[in-house]
Amino acid sequence: MTAKTFDTIIIGAGQAGPSLAGRLTAAGMSVALIERKLVGGTCVNTGCMPTKAMVASAYAAHLARRAADYGVTLSGPVGVNYKAIKARKDKVSNDARGNLESWIAGMDKCTLYRGHARFESANTVRVGDDLLSAEKIFLNTGGRASVPDLPGINDISFLTNSSMMDLDVLPRHLVVVGGSYVSLEFAQMFRRFGSEVTVIEKSPRLIGREDEDVSAAILSIFENEDITVHLGAGDISFARQGSDIAVSFSAGKAPAVGSHVLLAVGRTPNTDDLGLDKAGVEVDKRGFIVVDDQLRTSVPGIWAMGDCNGKGAFTHTSYNDYEIVAANLLDNDPRKVSDRVEAYALYTDPPLGRCGMTETAVRKSGRRALVGQRPMTRVGRAVEKGETQGFMKILVDADTKEILGCSVLGPGGDEAIHCVLDLMYAKAPVSTLARAMHIHPNVSELLPTIAQELKPLA
Repeated sequence: MTAKTFDTIIIGAGQAGPSLAGRLTAAGMSVALIERKLVGGTCVNTGCMPTKAMVASAYAAHLARRAADYGVTLSGPVGVNYKAIKARKDKVSNDARGNLESWIAGMDKCTLYRGHARFESANTVRVGDDLLSAEKIFLNTGGRASVPDLPGINDISFLTNSSMMDLDVLPRHLVVVGGSYVSLEFAQMFRRFGSEVTVIEKSPRLIGREDEDVSAAILSIFENEDITVHLGAGDISFARQGSDIAVSFSAGKAPAVGSHVLLAVGRTPNTDDLGLDKAGVEVDKRGFIVVDDQLRTSVPGIWAMGDCNGKGAFTHTSYNDYEIVAANLLDNDPRKVSDRVEAYALYTDPPLGRCGMTETAVRKSGRRALVGQRPMTRVGRAVEKGETQGFMKILVDADTKEILGCSVLGPGGDEAIHCVLDLMYAKAPVSTLARAMHIHPNVSELLPTIAQELKPLA
């Protein structure tokens, strides 16, 4: 079979793929864009957009239940129509995907192929009956929920972050296995929808990559909402118990018996069925594609972007990967991965915004450091909103006055964090933040204040 020749092939229409296709076609290149399932990838279909739509519904229900705290009277108890919540979530996701498909369809020189792509050589890819070739190939294949081989796992029905999006009934009791970002967002939203929720985490604290004060604050928030949390859980196993599922953990403790189980214990890159060996593309022991600082793989002419390269597991890191590739290829702009500052958010309520180094990382670095911190109980905006859980913390190099990192756990923390993130990109000293005049009343107005009250990190 003679291969159809393109200037470029992009495998995966997630966050980075369509954007890169837009830049390449605008530069006059022909592009074959391949997607095996849904255009938009995790973010549009099972991740950011649908879950945050559900978080918004959960927040509305929670706020309505607290109406009396604000002097507002509601007639009757607050109810939740889960089918309506799902319908709203589906519309948000479907509209976004539809807009993306329309954009791709309107790209001159871009051909969208539906199907699973596999390499046959370093510059040849098969999609169903089609054989495609190009001198430049870009991988944007994303990742999926990990399913560990735990005892009894094959004897039960379980949910992942993806299949949760298809659930059309409200669980009576949701048992969440895992205590990190995905699990915590689902746990809180379903508790607010009215489900009983139990979280089981094998580590001694929640979200172990964060500082202990963040983990403790999140645990307190969950306990205040009657979410049961079991930490340090070992020997997790599953068994059917009538129509329910029993999740056993830690000898001597009664199993958690729920109507539904959500597995949220990490992500696996979608690289195991691409024929990467036929192309000679190197992967690491976890299956992530090995890339350099400009996202080039071990094979000249092949790049990897997004979750499949292990350089970040967020929509914004995937999009930034596209920007790095496009800048180097098209703009003569030598951008690289190591230039970016780590930044992300946890979308519980209140949300956590994080950038740069954690306190733990700063201590391990051996740097002399300064820290400024303030609880949300002393932030006027949080008090006015009646949302005083959490705190903000900034870390600074004691010698250079470089801002090392920041955490904002509180109302608007996912937005306020950008005040600090942008200064870190500008490599501005902490005095720039300390002398800034922020708008009152806002959560972020206290960032300059704590920058003026730095103390040595003990």
